[in-house]
Amino acid sequence: MPFVNWLKKHLVVIAGLVTLGYLLLPNVIVTVFSFNKPKGRFNYEWQQFSLDAWKQPCGVADMCGSLSISLRIAALATIGATVLGTMIAFALVRYRFRARGAVNSLIFLPMAMPEVVMAASLLTLFLNMGAQLGFYTILIAHIMFCLSFVVTAVKARVMSMDPRLEEAARDLYAGPVQTFVRVTLPIAAPGIAAGALLSFALSFDDFIITNFNAGSTVTFPMFVWGSAQRGTPVQINVIGTAMFLVAVLLVLVSMLVNNRRNRQKA
Repeated sequence: MPFVNWLKKHLVVIAGLVTLGYLLLPNVIVTVFSFNKPKGRFNYEWQQFSLDAWKQPCGVADMCGSLSISLRIAALATIGATVLGTMIAFALVRYRFRARGAVNSLIFLPMAMPEVVMAASLLTLFLNMGAQLGFYTILIAHIMFCLSFVVTAVKARVMSMDPRLEEAARDLYAGPVQTFVRVTLPIAAPGIAAGALLSFALSFDDFIITNFNAGSTVTFPMFVWGSAQRGTPVQINVIGTAMFLVAVLLVLVSMLVNNRRNRQKA
């Protein structure tokens, strides 16, 4: 039974590849239909190969404007959530203070709470404050729910750090700032980067919280949802494919950099 033995030996790898293929299937479909030329308004059936959408990615009115808004909000939310989340993570791990346990528990609420509940709560808060719904209310909301993911990622990294490395730096007459910049920050950097990337993806992709607190501002997910009611332009697939390729490129670059560093250490 050579085939059965081979199957048992490689079962985990096969299962992993099948799962990966299943996860990537929607991306493949989006990529394929970005080269479609539909006859009607809906890009749901393959008709004809065409590069028209790739030649004019902003050929649909207001689509690139909404994409620009989403990118700006995601970038600003990532910066805000990463800075605040990193400081909170270090405070929770390194310091003892009153209500520390309560803060630890509250940090996980945005991740566990249904998005529609958080969206309605934030809308109530903004309306009671008399705030005008728009770009900045979306930004505040995004920083709020991204904060928990950054704290979780950075906190896990900081907890795994060996405190003797910082003690060794201080023994070598490094000041607090120099110790943080030269020792602590590089060790915590992977957790910070993971939290930042996750924040950007969550912010750019969010629809429910954004829809409640957007006012007249239209982000890219809201544009896609609105377009789906009238017709799905091929350019939406083009933008989705481009962002997927950028994400894959970033992962590959990160892997190459890590492999080069490992070879230099070896």
